[in-house]
This record gives sequence, C-alpha cells and structure tokens, in this order.
Amino acid sequence: MLDLIQLDEPEIAVRIAVNRRARRLTLRLAPGGGGAVLTLPPGVPAEAARDFVRRHSGWLARALARQGQAVPVVPGAVIPVDGAPRRIVLGDGPRQAPVLEAERLLLQGQGRAGPRLAAWLKARGRDRMAPAATAHARMLGVPLAAVSLRDTRSRWGSCSSARRISLSWRLAMAPVVVQDYVAAHEVAHLVEMNHSPDYWAVLERLMPGYREPRAWLRRNGAGLHLYRFD
Repeated sequence: MLDLIQLDEPEIAVRIAVNRRARRLTLRLAPGGGGAVLTLPPGVPAEAARDFVRRHSGWLARALARQGQAVPVVPGAVIPVDGAPRRIVLGDGPRQAPVLEAERLLLQGQGRAGPRLAAWLKARGRDRMAPAATAHARMLGVPLAAVSLRDTRSRWGSCSSARRISLSWRLAMAPVVVQDYVAAHEVAHLVEMNHSPDYWAVLERLMPGYREPRAWLRRNGAGLHLYRFD
C-alpha cells in the first residue's frame, strides 16, 4: 500500500492512514496546514485509493484555499490571546514570563518565541479552563477526576469514562466565552456520554448561551491550528 499520494493540482502530498474500523474512504485536511489525510479500510487497492483522491482533487483545492497558510510564531507575528490580536515584540530585559499588553505580547530574554509562548498559553489556558470545568461540575453535582491540557488536533476536548477531561491549550487563543463553552461541553458529558437531546439539555442548563460560542468555534476554530509554535 502507498504511504503517500502526490497530487500535482493541487500541489499536495496526501498521507494514507489505514484504519481497521473504517467502513469507507474519507479524505480530510490535517489541522495546522499539515496537508491532507486519506483514511481507508484494510485491503483497499492502491489504484482505488489514487482514483478516490483524484476524483476529489477539486474539493481538496477549495478546502486548502479556505484553510489558509500556516503562521510561524516568531517575533513580529500576530497571534490571538483570549480572542484579541497581539503582536509579538522582543524586549531587551532579562528573561521573564511573557507580558500581555494592550496590543502586543512582550517577550524578553533568550529562547525561541514559539516554544516559550506555547508553554505560556498552555499555563494560561489551564488557569482559566480547569477552574471553569470544576465550577460546571459542581453546578451539576457530579465528580470530576482531573482536567488536562494537550495540543489535540481532531477535537477541542474529550471526556473519558474515568471522569477525566482533556482540553486543547490552543483554546487560550480563543475568546474567554469560547474557552468556557468547551469546558462546559465536556463537563456535560459527565452526565450524558453522547450527543443526544438529553445531553444538549444538560449543556443548556450549564450555559444557556452556548450556541454563539459554539458557532464561533465552527467558524474560526481551524484557524487556531494554523499557528506553528515549533
């Protein structure tokens, strides 16, 4: 089986992922400007995989155009913090934690901007979203074992049967209400581990205005994965 399918138009390498649970071929963009992924069941011939990608090359070109270009996080770049744009500016003082100012993000001392700001955003997101999740769980009267933050690519959060919640630290770049929405969304799964009408009723109790931040995330969420901190 092929590892990659190289397309000339659009110019992109499509990575192959064989999944035993897959029932059909699916093509999607990888988050963060990482190309495209074709997921297929075991046993699909290489030529069938190529044909599928060729037939969907028009969709892929349009999706790539909508996705935008990756943004390296370096001095001079603009990144959002709590939904507001901030320009990364280097200072000449000794190394310290990044300082959030009105329209800029001041970074002083030695060290690459990307990894330093990723760590800072992760800590900032944890300080905001972990207490929010705890407060939502308390409101529902349900136990919450732990809250962790990761750089998840396929989802903004998850809730396990062990009552552990995982959230994407990239949400620290989104408006605060969006961060709160995702925390509430996952806490609601402590009551209903599904997306049934009962689940949405629980979420409505936690956050009556959840539809607006949910819509923001659908419109703008993919853009948060375009920032490259490596």
